[in-house]
Amino acid sequence: MNIGKILEKAVQLQPITKDEALYLYVNARLPELMMAAHGIRMKLHPENSVSWIIDRNVNITNVCVSQCMFCNFCRKKTDVDAYITSMEEYVQKIDEMIGMGSSQLLLQGGMHPDLGLGFYITLFAELKKLYPALKLHALGPPEIVYLAKKEKTTYKEVLVALRNAGLDSLPGAGAEILSNRVRKLISPAKCNATEWLDVMRTAHKLNIPTSATMMLGHVETLEERIDHLIAIRDVQQEKPKESLGFVSFIPWPFQHQNTALQKKLGIENSMRALDYIRFIAVSRLVLHNIANLQPSWLTVGVPVGQICLHAGANDFGSVMIEENVVSKAGANFKITPDEMITAIREAGFEPQLRNQRFERVE
Repeated sequence: MNIGKILEKAVQLQPITKDEALYLYVNARLPELMMAAHGIRMKLHPENSVSWIIDRNVNITNVCVSQCMFCNFCRKKTDVDAYITSMEEYVQKIDEMIGMGSSQLLLQGGMHPDLGLGFYITLFAELKKLYPALKLHALGPPEIVYLAKKEKTTYKEVLVALRNAGLDSLPGAGAEILSNRVRKLISPAKCNATEWLDVMRTAHKLNIPTSATMMLGHVETLEERIDHLIAIRDVQQEKPKESLGFVSFIPWPFQHQNTALQKKLGIENSMRALDYIRFIAVSRLVLHNIANLQPSWLTVGVPVGQICLHAGANDFGSVMIEENVVSKAGANFKITPDEMITAIREAGFEPQLRNQRFERVE
């Protein structure tokens, strides 16, 4: 294979094959990957700006039946520190968030065995009644699959009910690696790869904006990483023309500190800074039809994130007023709005505040 020809094909926004992507991943030099990926980024986003957002990640509950091997956050419902967030707590957290200039609340699980679809409908409706301008970026495919099975209904009916109650967009949570081999090892009780993708197909048909994610650097192979990228690219290609589909892709390295994967299997994060930058660039080359690419400053740190802005990424993600899951496994980087603005400018771009649909916010 010819590296130059594959890169030129990608820069022309033509889909490269799995074999071509793997060949680039293994054989291309990092500077040429970064240059080509940045060329694609500038085609998709000619303006010299980098988008960012302020939001808050509140966990509805820490009780989860999945008990994934990479998660230190989940609890069983009989644990003394198990909780379900109260309405009083939501009000306090949302008021604080609004005070910082944000209108978006990221709400995520676990999958509590006692909480059915009615609980989430009531919660979303009550939050929207109290805060009509609030944007709910909530749950994820694993919760949708879980609720559909629990209620003996379809993904579509669950999503329509949640949207009618106030759901604005669906995060790409729980993707990890879209390989059933991997999922059987690290999250066997969670939805499989086909179910995850089918939820997103359904959301796109309903024009519910979604994001896609990947947690890498644990037990997956390079080929499985590329398979993951191709799978979400294919689902994006299927979306109705009027649908936003996947508005962004966010990969982050596995955080291993005190996880079952580390303690039981000795698996630790294998991604180093240059590995991560390489993957960001390859992601931009493969995902010609997903407009926005975000590095995870939360897990790799701000300086590596800034370099990624020259390797195909165009968004710096969220200030994250609150985050409780990844931080419990060792991701301890933090950033303020002023530091976010400074980081983007230091990287050579102008910061642009956005919402979840990637619309500019003044």
